[in-house]
Amino acid sequence: QVQLVESGGGLVQPGGSLRLSCAVSNTGFRIHAAGWYRQAPGKQRDMVALISSDGYTQYSDSVKGRFTISSDNAKNTVYLQMDSLKPEDTAVYYCNGDLRRAGASYNYWGQGTQVTVSS
Repeated sequence: QVQLVESGGGLVQPGGSLRLSCAVSNTGFRIHAAGWYRQAPGKQRDMVALISSDGYTQYSDSVKGRFTISSDNAKNTVYLQMDSLKPEDTAVYYCNGDLRRAGASYNYWGQGTQVTVSS
């Protein structure tokens, strides 16, 4: 079995920064592609950032230029660096990963981590 364990959320003032981490619990798996999503109460879950197997990245218009997604296969971890945070970034952030092991692919969601941007 494998889990995606998220960390790094918290309370930050507008203009501040946070880095979210999403660690793969089983080192036998490697990250093939991953993404970060966020969901505010009563709202749908929206894509924030994606990273493909070749390193190509894609961002929602609302975070482009402020957020950076990256992955480190050696550490089995996906990151979301969030800079210039705004109150509208407040949400629960979820990581999602397409993982591979022994020629098979699997998709998993992290448990979610709260990000609150407020004065």
